[in-house]
Amino acid sequence: MHPTDALTSPTLKHLREEWWDDAFTDFIRETLRPRPGTHLLDVGCRRGVAEMAIGRLDIAQLRMTGVDIRREHVQEARRETTSHNVRARYVAGDSCRLPFRDGTFDATLCVAVLQLVCEVHTAIREFARVTRTGGRILVVEPDNAARITHSSLPSGRAAFAAAGRFFGAAMTERGSDLADGAGAGIGPLVPSLFAAHGIEALDVRLFPVSLTQLGVPDEAIWRERRDAVGRQLAASASNEVRALGRDYLEALAAYEAEARSAGPAFVEIQNTMLFATLGQRSA
Repeated sequence: MHPTDALTSPTLKHLREEWWDDAFTDFIRETLRPRPGTHLLDVGCRRGVAEMAIGRLDIAQLRMTGVDIRREHVQEARRETTSHNVRARYVAGDSCRLPFRDGTFDATLCVAVLQLVCEVHTAIREFARVTRTGGRILVVEPDNAARITHSSLPSGRAAFAAAGRFFGAAMTERGSDLADGAGAGIGPLVPSLFAAHGIEALDVRLFPVSLTQLGVPDEAIWRERRDAVGRQLAASASNEVRALGRDYLEALAAYEAEARSAGPAFVEIQNTMLFATLGQRSA
């Protein structure tokens, strides 16, 4: 699954696993400045991608702690890092109620998590609380509300619109603030959130996340798009969501058929922007 495909998800929730590369690891080293003895917190660690990437920097006595709300993620991260001979500690916990004492960490990292959090102010306040005075905090979030989607086909434009209605209704059913766009556009809001909670914003870097398809997409891409709808429908008890899901599947089938007819003339472009905000915990 490509992390930026608006036809499979309203957010870039798989960003860590699918997008993280060596250049981004270098950016982490440059901004958080991990040194021997540094204690680093990774909020929303998922499968331990950050820990494995930072572990490859081979910084002596670096301590890393990952926290994730889902216990299965914690267990998977533990297995993955152990298999790669990377030392890290993992605990289950909520980003809005971090299970650590004040000032425990020298640096705190959070990548593509706040877009899924309802209590964003509470989470940022927690980041500040558990980071020592003078410690650095790096939050990397997309602006899902400003996604650019383009298709050379009318059926593609209809499919993108249907996907937005369907996924938006599914998020509303789950009670997420993404439904009204508050979480979806979190990326550019982070510097102001920092200021509200005792974190001095030092820098903002922009990273484009794009998907370009020239020629007909592989069958696997269409299948993943259909499967994404199926997963959402399986978790839904809403008649509205189910109706919108059926509408979206019909629009997607029409799009796939028209794309195959278009052949090499087919074009699909998607793009959004990641906002990486670096801050320092004030006194």
